[in-house]
Amino acid sequence: MHQRPDLRGFISIDIEASGSHPGRYAMLSLGACSVVDPSSTFYAELQPTTLEFEPEAMAVHGLSLEHLQKEGMAPDQAMTAFADWIRQQAPSGYPPVFVAYNAVFDWMFVTEYFFRSLGRNPFGHTALDIRAVYFGLTHDPWRAIRFADLAARYLNSQQLTHHALEDAQLQAALLRAMLASGPPIQGGKA
Repeated sequence: MHQRPDLRGFISIDIEASGSHPGRYAMLSLGACSVVDPSSTFYAELQPTTLEFEPEAMAVHGLSLEHLQKEGMAPDQAMTAFADWIRQQAPSGYPPVFVAYNAVFDWMFVTEYFFRSLGRNPFGHTALDIRAVYFGLTHDPWRAIRFADLAARYLNSQQLTHHALEDAQLQAALLRAMLASGPPIQGGKA
């Protein structure tokens, strides 16, 4: 019999950025929710640390660098508030675990901003990639695992909106649904 994992302290995160990596581009929005309770949320739109951008990145989310320069939260303020929120989400004895679909992308921005602002990352070095979880459960070919396919299987084909908070909540729902369904038969055929 399969036992459901304890997801206390697991936090689903999504970011939107002005480009492909934090060395040159800015994190523009950050959304997070508790995987256990997706109504417990954090969201911030950040002032850009640079005005450099990749047009294809900006087209995905539709955020405006000019608007965020005026209305966005200062990155140090946003990351301090995020660290405080994380501390409230992880009960004693449950270290926070960073969760995302394509975690490496979101992770690199979040950890860079935490180190710039706080000199540390409250997640330490723990990140869980939802795609990798599915790969481990099914052994499907890595290239064949796309978010749209997982959404069709577990979320009635709901798709990402590229609003960081909405996407974090959808990712949390996806992880819960995947784990609740139990280990599928080899090859992803349940």
